Formats: sequence, structure tokens, C-alpha cells
Amino acid sequence: MDQAPSAAVRTVALIGASGSGKTTLTEALLHRAGTVPRAGRVEDGSTVSDHEPEEIARGISLALGIAPFRWQTDDGTPYDVTLLDTPGFLDFAGAVDTALAVADLAVVVVSAVDGVQAGTHLAWRAAAEAGVPRVVVVTKEDKARADFHRVLSELRDAFGSIVVPLELPFGDETAFTGIADVLSEEGYGYDADGRHHDEPLPSGVAEEEHRLHEQVTEEIVAHDDDQLERYLAGDEPSAADLGRTLAQEVCAGEAVPVMVVSGTTGVGVDRLADLVCLLCPGGEARSRTVLAGDVEVQVAPDPAGPTLLHAFRTVADPFVGQVTVFRVLSGTVRAGDRLLNTTTRTEERLPGLFRLRGKEHLPVDEVVAGQVGAVAKLTGTPTGSLLAAKGSPGVQLTAPPTRERPGVYALALDPVTQSDDDRLSAALARLAAEDPTLTVDRTGDRTVLRGLGDTHLAVALERLARVFGVHVTTSPVPVGYRETIARPVEAEGKVKKQSGGHGQYAVVQLRVSPLPAGSGFEFVDSIVGGAIPRTYLPAVERGVREAMAAGGPHGFPVVDLRVEAVDGKAHSVDSSDMAFRTAAAAGLREALTTAGTMVLEPVCRVHVTVPQSAQGDVMSDLAARRGRITDTVSLDGGEVVVEATVPEAELSRYVLDLRSLTGGRGELTVAPDHYAPCPDHLVPA
Repeated sequence: MDQAPSAAVRTVALIGASGSGKTTLTEALLHRAGTVPRAGRVEDGSTVSDHEPEEIARGISLALGIAPFRWQTDDGTPYDVTLLDTPGFLDFAGAVDTALAVADLAVVVVSAVDGVQAGTHLAWRAAAEAGVPRVVVVTKEDKARADFHRVLSELRDAFGSIVVPLELPFGDETAFTGIADVLSEEGYGYDADGRHHDEPLPSGVAEEEHRLHEQVTEEIVAHDDDQLERYLAGDEPSAADLGRTLAQEVCAGEAVPVMVVSGTTGVGVDRLADLVCLLCPGGEARSRTVLAGDVEVQVAPDPAGPTLLHAFRTVADPFVGQVTVFRVLSGTVRAGDRLLNTTTRTEERLPGLFRLRGKEHLPVDEVVAGQVGAVAKLTGTPTGSLLAAKGSPGVQLTAPPTRERPGVYALALDPVTQSDDDRLSAALARLAAEDPTLTVDRTGDRTVLRGLGDTHLAVALERLARVFGVHVTTSPVPVGYRETIARPVEAEGKVKKQSGGHGQYAVVQLRVSPLPAGSGFEFVDSIVGGAIPRTYLPAVERGVREAMAAGGPHGFPVVDLRVEAVDGKAHSVDSSDMAFRTAAAAGLREALTTAGTMVLEPVCRVHVTVPQSAQGDVMSDLAARRGRITDTVSLDGGEVVVEATVPEAELSRYVLDLRSLTGGRGELTVAPDHYAPCPDHLVPA
């Protein structure tokens, strides 16, 4: 790949709702920059960033796509831009977090047809929480039912006065042929090749554009005292002066410019590339924060500085194995360099560097500060690691963690063959390294895969089969019910066996009683007079524990139990550890049968973030799921957090139902909380 270390470097994340046009816009930018000879189409499966079979089959982005290109602005400045095309589908929000962790600028893509959607709100909030400056681009202005003015109104209603329109379209739908620049008050028409030329403003646009120019100018200069003073004195600022002030406001999060394009016809694409390069924070404003122990340290993107890499993504490539994608925070890294993992202190050699453009590996000799590169086979560098020059100080450096998104949808996995079983754990570990929002755990003897939704897990299992050759069947995750004894009781367990030779003999008398919820297990030795020799008491306790794990009358593991050994009998020849283990287990089973048990169900603590308009529906739905509302907290932006405790049995598909209730704007976290008695009519047979 053509390298230009002298070029200004920019990393830009495209975020927004599913179907808003992010991938088509990526293709338009690559084509207009001359990086690809023709723009690919999502419908044909020919785009750069959506290249995985699962993406092509569904026609949506499912993973983070990377696409670098070179761009030269009108003033002749060369830029090296890396686009990070993110999924808009809610199940793959982890990819958005990954992109924002390394992006200089977030471009929030909004469809001129569909307007502000649930995914727009979630993308906006994710960028705000990550502290990444934002711009908005309205796409699909050439499509039927496109309406830029309606979308602009929706943006201002949703996000406030920081939304600043920089462009107006010449017409909507098929009449969209040019753009009015609000800052310079100039018009631009577009040729078939996507290049613009000066064109007078249509009469209907000119009046609106002038009115908007005055409004935007006042909004921009209001953040600069010197510029405001000159403006009030009658000194009209130039478009260049306004642009510089606006760039500072974008960097500070005080303004979010709005542009308009068509990724299909190319109208506005070149101006978008220009404005993204010019508005993207540069210099010290692009410093990244790392942690030296508990202390935050700012690292400036200096190509001549000390080498520091952030490995922010891991990809399982079927041909070259594990690929580590990194951003150079400082310095310049070259093929063959030896770097040190600052957390594990593992030394890594970079055998060969390349940059990713979709599925292409573009070999390079070096990667400079700010650029995104990749390297294969860094086995000692998990996602999130920092790599520094060998011989760097021994202080532990770590990247700030990205937002945690615990799995809220789960499936139990059963390998199809023994070969699949043998390889399942390793394959799942590689999948989880690729996508940290996937987690793997064990429920009883079942392997459980957790993610953010049904589509998330379906895609993960398709990759499990295609990339790793591991096939599984799925089923709902069994609820982890437990049992505890209903009342105190005494019981006796006996083993008497004599069939010639060495026999088996043991008698154990137990006093069994319930403990408070969550207490676990308590074993008490109350044997007096040596009725059971001390050497056999560990066997008694082990037998009780084994019987508890094997399950009570309902078949569920037994918990919260106090078992007191009060008496027993032993034989000098026929007693053994095995005999007392068996007798103790029999005694416990007898106690549980005699006293009866209470079935306990797991209860989870649920946090649901929803629009205030959906609060009533969500609270009613939680109540119908036997939930108990514990708190509600109002947030800025018209949202509310509902906290509740809900039985786990009621939550298996809750994330899917929540999205239906809230139009896709509900966000959910679930964590285990406690066990509670299960109503008799709901006890599983």
C-alpha cells in the first residue's frame, strides 16, 4: 500500500442505525478517492467492508469493517484516512464500542428517508460516552420520500441546538443534484463522476441559505469572544475563519455539524471527505489516554515519539490464523520490530505489517502514529493490550476499558460429535477473543454461550462451523433451580453389607436444618464418646456434599443446609470411608424426603434504560414477569432507568421483547442477585 508518513492521519468511525447507508457511504468515499475502481453494492455482496459470508447473506454489517484511503483537500493537504464501518444492528453494538475506542471522529449517519431512529439515539449516546467528537451526515437524499428538512428538524428535536447544518440540498429525491454551502454561501453542482463545480443557488434555496447562514454564523461566533466582538462591530467573518472556530467547537463537543450526501450518485461525497479531514481533531487534541497503574497519562500521536501500540481487535482469519489489529498511539512501528506487552511483559516480534482494507491484506513497511495496522500471530497479546518498545520502563500500562456489555441472551450448546466436543472449548475461546461481547460459561454440565441477542448468537455459531469446523446443536439454557430443606429433621443412614470376606458397615445419625438464604453449607461435628471414629468424619461430610450435589426430591442441587452429625456406629473391621460416605448420603436423602424441600429459583437484578414514553409499558411488562420494581432514575435526554428484580425463568427472551416495546431503544443489563422460593404451581415437573 502507498505510504505517506507526511500525510495528516485521521481515523473516522461511521456509526448509526442499521440501514442508514454507512456501508454504501464507505464505498462512495473509497471510489471518489480512487481507492477502488467502482463502488460496490450491498445488494450484490460486493462491498469492501461487508465481505464475510454471514454479512453478504443477510445484507447487513455484522462486524467492524476497516477501509483506509488517501485524500487531498482543496488546499492541497494530503490525508491518510481510515474508515471504521460499524454495524447498526443492536446485537453488534460491541463493534461500535471498539471503533469509538480508537476513532478521532464519529460520523453519525442518518437516512434522509427514515430519519432519526432508535439506532441513531444509541450511536449518539455511545459517541458521547466515549468522548469522541461527532458530525452528522444525512444520506440517501436521492431516494424516494427523502426529506432533509424533516430530518434536520428531528435531529434538533432529539439532540438540541448543538446541531449545526453546514449544507442544504438542491432539491430532494431525484431532484437532488447539488449542495449549498452555508458558511461560504456558494452553490455546487455535481457531474456524473462525482466532482463538483460552481453553480448559482436556485432562488428557493438562496433565501433559505442566507437566513441559515446568519443563524449558523451567530451560533459559531458565540463560542469565541474575539470573533463575537468583531462580528457585533460589523466585521463579517470569512468562511475560513468560521470553519476554524467550528472545528474547535466540534473537538470540544459544543457543535455537531450536519452535511448531506448521496452515496449512490456521489453528490456531496467529496465535500464530506474534505470536511471530515478539516473538522477532525488534530495535533494534541488527538492524544490518547492510557493508565500507568491508576494514573491517567496522555500519549501524543508523535511519529518520532516512543513506540506505543493499542491492540484493539482480534480477528480469526481462516488462512493466516489470528490477526491482531492495532492503532499506533505514538512512534513508528516497522516490520521485524520487537515490542513488549506492557501488562504481561511478554516479548512479541512483528514478523510483517499490513493494513486491512476489508478482507485484503495490504503489506506495508511501517505504520506511523495515528494509523491503524495489523499483524498476524501475536499469540501473547489479547485484545486491549498495549505494546511498547523493548526496554521501556517496567510500569504497567493499560488502555482504558471499553464499555462492558454483559450477555443478555443465551443458548446451551451440545456438540454434534466427539470431535466437535474436543475442539469446542478452544474454538469458543477464539470466538470470544474476536468479540468480547460473547461470553462462555458452564451451567451444570452444559456449555452456555451468551451474547446481545438471537442474531448475535446465530452469526457466532455460523462462524463456529465455517471458520473452526465445530458443529453444535442448541437449546434453551436450563434455569439453575435449587432446593433447600423445608424444616429441621433428624434422620439415620445405614450401610450393612456382609457377603463373605470384608463387609461394609456404617451408621450415621444426622440432624438437618435449613440455613438463611445464601449461607451455603455448614457441617457440624457433635459426635461424643467416639461413636464415629474421627478418621471417618471427613468421609461423612463428603457423603453429605455428594448427596446435596446429586439433588433433592425435585432433582435440583441442595443448598443452604446445616448438617450436624450427632451419633453413629462403626465396626472395627467392616467400617470404611466408603461405608460412611454411603451412609451419610443415605441419611441426607432420608432427611430431605421426610421433611420435604422448597424449590428456589434464581432472581436477577435488571437495569433497563428506556425513553420516558415507554416507561409505563416496560414497568407493566416487568410486573407481568413477576418482577419487583426497586427504583427509577430519570436521565438527561428524556430517558429513564428502571431497576427491578425479576426471576431468571422470565428473562430468557426478554431482550427481544424489550426491543419490541421500545422501538429498539431499550438497553438492558442483567446480573444474578439472589435465590427466592419458587411458587408451587411454577415448579418444573
